[in-house]
Amino acid sequence: MQIDIQARNFPLTDALRNHIERRLGFALSTRDDHIQRVMVRLSDINGPRGGADKCCHIQVILTHLPDVVIEDTEVDLYVAIDRAADRAGRTIGRRLSRQRIRSRSAGLYDIESTAELMH
Repeated sequence: MQIDIQARNFPLTDALRNHIERRLGFALSTRDDHIQRVMVRLSDINGPRGGADKCCHIQVILTHLPDVVIEDTEVDLYVAIDRAADRAGRTIGRRLSRQRIRSRSAGLYDIESTAELMH
């Protein structure tokens, strides 16, 4: 899984990069074969003024499915990363589950139409 991390308006530390890679690894590792790339954008919206303004934007590019985009804003950047990574994992799980259900039901229609052609 290729992870692209960018920080806007502040330096990206090694500790922050390692935290992001570890959290995304936990959240997305079971779905790794469906993920092409993950883009993470970190920003400090208000700058030095403070407040709940640390934003984590995660975009997961999936194979043969629309992208999953998650954004979370918190006072603590680490909390924003944790919450966004967890939500991304759950969202991708739901999307892949729906895709499997659609694939199975599409297969049933193919079997029914083949049976109709035989009669």
